This record gives sequence, structure tokens and C-alpha cells, in this order.
Amino acid sequence: MRFDLHCHTKNGSLDGRIDIEDYIRILKQKGFDGMLVTDHNTYNGYRAWKELRKKTDEYDDFVILKGVEYDTIDAGHILVVMPDNLKLRILEVRGLPVQLLIKIVHRYDGILGPAHPFGAKFLSAMCSEKLKKDKGLIHQFDFVEAFNTCELPESNRKARELAAKYKKPAFGGSDSHREQYVGTAYTDIDYDIRNCNDLIYAVKNNLIVGCGGQERDPVRQNPMWHLVPVGTAWKVYNQGLAVLKSHKRKVKVQEIYHLEQRRAARRLIRSNR
Repeated sequence: MRFDLHCHTKNGSLDGRIDIEDYIRILKQKGFDGMLVTDHNTYNGYRAWKELRKKTDEYDDFVILKGVEYDTIDAGHILVVMPDNLKLRILEVRGLPVQLLIKIVHRYDGILGPAHPFGAKFLSAMCSEKLKKDKGLIHQFDFVEAFNTCELPESNRKARELAAKYKKPAFGGSDSHREQYVGTAYTDIDYDIRNCNDLIYAVKNNLIVGCGGQERDPVRQNPMWHLVPVGTAWKVYNQGLAVLKSHKRKVKVQEIYHLEQRRAARRLIRSNR
């Protein structure tokens, strides 16, 4: 089956320009079997799909998977896929450190991996100080985005080499925010994918068999951009938003803690019966 495993919609991402229905229509026309909705720090794009399903059955033969592109405080953007019927609101509150994100995702049997790992320094895990200092963290990722349409060939080459070196399944995603780039990257999977549980199984059992696509032509930047310290500006922006979300993030982490306590209590009750 062929999927686009990095998709942004205007229903969920502030910088997205494609409605979820248009995204599906274009991918179907290009022969894709499904997509992973990975809006920034939200599942609103996937929620828009659920609302669309109530109005029409036209797209029942196309598989929509629920994911998120999570903004960590210290390791750029991470793609996350959780099991079906699991709601963890913390994944919609940006700013967790990557090690805590890994711990939470794996505790609930999800999978995660770096998006565009060698892209812009302020967005990409392998360019972050965190991964430079703790190279062992790469072992804790379940996959690597080895092809991203937004990236230059050199960036994608390094990502493919990273996936091969650490024997990680290689994802391909268009990272499309605009209609003209939808379906310009693909991931081929040797498994019948119908939901997130199936994708998680495929990743854990090495059933991702190929990825690739077409990089965009490099964008010629306005010379004025060279005068702007983009990385510094992004760092301030990202950390500023993380601070603003700190109370909400603390509340959601506490919710997970209490959930774990209830799960432990239920296990104890069952063991004493």
C-alpha cells in the first residue's frame, strides 16, 4: 500500500492551505491508498475528517490515519502515531523535552521518529544540541523520515543514511502545506493498513518497504533574509510558546500520572482476585 506519511491541512495547521477533503481527492487521483494527518501539535485535521465521514461515504476506500507533528523544546519536530481509540491531550500541547515525549509515547505503545532530521537546525532533531550531546537517543526512535519533499537532496541523503545505519524503517512524506505538493512523496508498506494499530505493527515488524519522491526546486530567498537570524528568532518563538503553554502542559502530564495510578490500581485488584 502507498501512503503519504507527512500531511498538513488547513483544518489543523495554521500554515496549512489544503482542506482535508481536497487532500484526499488529490492523493486518490495520484493512486495513493491513504495518508497520515500530521498537523502541528493538534489533531484538528483528523477531527475534520471524522466530521466529513458523517456527511459522505465517498472516501471509505481511502485510509486516513491520525498522527501529529510535535514541537519539542529541545529536538525539533517529531512525528508521532498513537494506537487507535487512545486520547492523550498532552500531544496537543507543544514544548515537551524529547526524552519525556519518547517515554510517554512508548508507555502507551505508540511510535515516533524525527521529521526532516537534517533540515533546518531549529526544526530538526539531528541538528539539535540535544541529539549532538546524546547520540544514543536515535536508538529510541522507531522510524526516521528518510524522504521529505521540502528538503534538499543532501538533507534527504543524510536522512536515508541515518535510517540505514541504525536499521530504522524509512518514512517518506510530502510535508505538504499547499496543494501543488500533495502526493510528491510516498511510503510503500507491505501490509494491509486500515488504522493506526496496523501502521504501528508494520513499523515494528519491518514491513515498510520503500519511500521516495521528488524534492521541490530550491526557493530563491530575498537577500534581506540573510540579515535575519532565523534560527535565533525561531528559538525565542518556540521557547516563548512553550512557556505560555507550561501550565496546560503540567496539567496534562498530571492527567497522565493519575491515569497511570488508576491503571496500577486496576491491575492490583485483578491480581488479588
